[in-house]
Amino acid sequence: MSPLITASIFVLVGLILLIWSADRFVYGASSIARNLNISPMIIGLTIVAMGSSAPEIMVSATAAWQGRLDTSVGNALGSNITNILLVIGATALLKPISVASMTVKREFPLLILCTLLGYLFLADQTLTRAEGGILLTAFALFIALMVYWGRHVAPDDPLLSEYQAELPPPITTYKAIFWLVAGLLLLLASSQLLVHGAVTIASYAGMSDLLIGLTIIAIGTSLPELAASLIGILKGEDDLALGNIIGSNIFNILAVLGIGVVIAPGSIDVNAAGRDSYVMIAATVVMLLMSLRIGKLRRINRVEGLLLLTAFIGYQFLLFNSF
Repeated sequence: MSPLITASIFVLVGLILLIWSADRFVYGASSIARNLNISPMIIGLTIVAMGSSAPEIMVSATAAWQGRLDTSVGNALGSNITNILLVIGATALLKPISVASMTVKREFPLLILCTLLGYLFLADQTLTRAEGGILLTAFALFIALMVYWGRHVAPDDPLLSEYQAELPPPITTYKAIFWLVAGLLLLLASSQLLVHGAVTIASYAGMSDLLIGLTIIAIGTSLPELAASLIGILKGEDDLALGNIIGSNIFNILAVLGIGVVIAPGSIDVNAAGRDSYVMIAATVVMLLMSLRIGKLRRINRVEGLLLLTAFIGYQFLLFNSF
């Protein structure tokens, strides 16, 4: 069997295990929190949101540990772009996404601020450990804010009932701890497998570290968000579908980018500081305008979903014609 086929198998198996282990990690952590009588809103805004970004975090840390900062950066930027253009686009095309939750609306300004902060650090084409520390500190503050909002949520906020509906069935604390630890260990192992396979493919295809992070890894690690959003919109959980993407994108800038920079600071690909950062900012602003239009029904409709998907295809075409 050729090394390229072996690497492709590694990537496929790594992605499958990564997605499954992230689900088991969230299952265990959510169950422990539930047994401790933590509110569903806090569980959803913190544990579930963090779990959906666990694949990106693990892959970013693994790539950075191997000295591949561009792959780590590409994973963070590419995941945000994919979440908006592909995930929101496909979800809105399936069914228009309405925006009603005040909690979701509150997160929009935070997403804009985090996106601009990430761009500010990327713009000089160098990422320092101090900048990574700032991102991780901001991440801790964001989690604290989510806990505060979760404790003071309005009883009629639709996101509250949607999170309650998504809580796993009760299990014993011992079983929950087992799945928490097993999920975490599998996340570590599968991220190693994915990065190893992706790097091997990149070397054979002549792809840069940044490009492999923006494409194969970013799309693969965004699959949980795609599945969750499609299922959520079919169940009428519009705010949950959109809220998961907003929370995930904030996590990607603060935690995924932050942890990679802390582990392996250094210079980055000029395209990450320019082309890809600009696409991420533009996609974020467009999603904001589509969701919160003034004087009209606040939703992302099918036409807008098609536009987002078309932009995603165009961006991928641009990337694969750049090497």
